[in-house]
Amino acid sequence: MSSLIKVDEESLNNCIYDTSKLIEKKSKLVRTGKVRDVYETEDSNFILVASDRISAFDRHLTTIPYKGVVLHKVSRWWFNKTKHLVPNHVLDDRDERMMKVKKCKVFPIEFVMRSYLTGSTDTSIWKNYEKGCRYYCGHNLLDNMIKNQKLPNILLTPTTKDEHDELISEKVIIEKKIMTLQEWETCKKYAYNLFQIGQEIALKNGLILVDTKYEFGIDENGKVILVDELHTPDSSRYWFSNSYDERMLKGEEPESIDKEIIRKWVKKTYGNPYDLNIDIHIPNELRLNLSEKYLQLYSLITNKQINDN
Repeated sequence: MSSLIKVDEESLNNCIYDTSKLIEKKSKLVRTGKVRDVYETEDSNFILVASDRISAFDRHLTTIPYKGVVLHKVSRWWFNKTKHLVPNHVLDDRDERMMKVKKCKVFPIEFVMRSYLTGSTDTSIWKNYEKGCRYYCGHNLLDNMIKNQKLPNILLTPTTKDEHDELISEKVIIEKKIMTLQEWETCKKYAYNLFQIGQEIALKNGLILVDTKYEFGIDENGKVILVDELHTPDSSRYWFSNSYDERMLKGEEPESIDKEIIRKWVKKTYGNPYDLNIDIHIPNELRLNLSEKYLQLYSLITNKQINDN
């Protein structure tokens, strides 16, 4: 087991779906997200609370034991590791699920960094490439590439931040004045810097940071800062580096240690996961397995156990 805490049937009953019982009554719920809930404090900042909810394909799926704790602690570790490169929204780390953060205006764009031709959602680079797309989010793609192949260059492939994310390009973002050119260039620089250090640290720990997404906002002083989460197994795709080449030669899928595990299972089991007429049930065995994987990722990245101080 990757940590000293127990991942068992009992832990399934202790998952946190509703975060309101964790928060002080004087804090006001501002927004309920797919995973994190946002509360406003008396001093007009925010508290982010990470639940154990997991969603994919634009729907809630189930809860995963300790998932919120892992997301919180992985983000906290990366925020501390990168704050000299990119300013972030963290004000105070409250406990194992809660983080006090700066109130800011968040750009309605997700900055998705990709290093490999992969993915399973409708907006993923592989799904679009498979359909014949060779111009993706402002980038020309080569012919005759295969799934999970490393891209010639790291690509920034933005999407809109909506209930159903849409692909978009730098050109359209600037033309529609969603962001100014200066704001875009600052976020772009930050995204590439974060992804570079993320890949370097992951590789030192036996992992490939395949892709990830970043969100940025502007604080009260007009400064661009990193918000939300950072290099978590929800927002990122990680593969084990020692088995990647061999699996590619055999035509096998890379070994994942992230949310993609549940995405692949849902697609294989239910076909079209976007069909809301299909009722998706996640078995407890898969929930426990994913919990173990998330805990293992935390240990691999940080070289600590989840309950270490």
